[in-house]
Amino acid sequence: MATVHERAGRENAPLLLPLLAGGPSRAIAWRDRQAISAATFLAHVRQVAALLPEAVGAVNLCEDRYAFLVAFTALVLRGQVNLLPPSRAPHAVDEVMANHAGCYAIGELALDPAPAGYLRMPALDAAALAHGEVPSIAADAIVAIGYTSGSTGKPKPNIKTWGSFHASNTGNIQMLNAAIGGPFDIVATVPPQHMYGMEMSVVMPLMSEVSVHAGRPFFPADVATALASMPEPRVLVTTPVHLRAMVESGVRLPSLAAFVSATAPMPVELAREAEACFDAPLHEVFGSTETCVFASRRTAVEEEWSLYEGTTLHSQPDGTLVDAPQLAEPMALADIVTLHGGGRRFRLCGRNTDLLEIAGKRASLGDLNRRLLAIEGVRDGVLFQLDEPDTAGVRRIAGLVVAPGLTADTVMAALRAAIDPVFLPRPLRLVEALPRNETGKLPRGALLALVQR
Repeated sequence: MATVHERAGRENAPLLLPLLAGGPSRAIAWRDRQAISAATFLAHVRQVAALLPEAVGAVNLCEDRYAFLVAFTALVLRGQVNLLPPSRAPHAVDEVMANHAGCYAIGELALDPAPAGYLRMPALDAAALAHGEVPSIAADAIVAIGYTSGSTGKPKPNIKTWGSFHASNTGNIQMLNAAIGGPFDIVATVPPQHMYGMEMSVVMPLMSEVSVHAGRPFFPADVATALASMPEPRVLVTTPVHLRAMVESGVRLPSLAAFVSATAPMPVELAREAEACFDAPLHEVFGSTETCVFASRRTAVEEEWSLYEGTTLHSQPDGTLVDAPQLAEPMALADIVTLHGGGRRFRLCGRNTDLLEIAGKRASLGDLNRRLLAIEGVRDGVLFQLDEPDTAGVRRIAGLVVAPGLTADTVMAALRAAIDPVFLPRPLRLVEALPRNETGKLPRGALLALVQR
């Protein structure tokens, strides 16, 4: 094996790990109903790697998932870091690039305007050069810096090494193999830049013998078409927002081995409805940009989350300490849990940042939002605490609700019957849509801007 490079890190992993799992003939991706072999993929990676300028890293802006895979791996091969902004919006890209002097951006499309130093990749056609042997990568090589979504404030950087990705992928692949009972391939509705999409649709095809659909279908009919172009058994990696759209559309999906969902809490009712509609189990995974995935549950039938092998949780007064194979050291989370099953399972009780205290009364934002979404006629909505106190010194709750056919008074009356009056939203605004990003998350800045209009 060819050794590429080493960087300082802290994983207790083997010194070198392969760039790609499996043999040269196995499929790594599907594009236009055609399988792309690992050999062709490696040839494309080397072709792009040879074109990269000398730099510490690049913002990977590829829209096509296969192009993203190629660019991601080419950067790894050159010892450069994949910079993953919370979105591909120009201001988010500019912010990340400003934090990493000397970096550039890479993508497969012609962009106008384009970020500074933008490198457009060549067409990745089938006429590729000989692929050569599979390189190995230092386990402690820093290969990605993922930024949090900004749903709880300013996006923060999180370093990922080749070894940490290998460790987190082991947990994900073991969970899905156990759930499905064998090999599978993936269609994903989530962008590869997001850490959940990265784990399930970029890292997994690289580090396991799994292939992925090159597109990112959005509309229910497009999801059905993408699934039909893939071999069975198929897994759909998605979000609650996308899943609700599929259920409500009445679309008929090709046979599925399983759904995987993350990025937002999955309502139990939606999980059960999806399983009934599409005759496939839905597995919700639990993690964050900071930790990667470390637990899962079948939400329709399980309240408790099962920890991945090698992961332990320790409850603390203000949250939870998680220790997992992909973490260099235990990490504190804001999630508050109760442990069960000898510490191998847990129930989520909320987040310390979600706990509210107004006029001596306490509530959880998570519980308040569940009650809001349970109101008949409410399609989407969110309650959140404002930053600035009112004249009485109280940080009030605000609400944004999508409820065609309902009035604000009707929604408020339903809330008044469900929650303590001190937690009623002031203001409550009806909107056409919530400002969700590509993964269905709600950036706090966008919520505040919408409330203040």
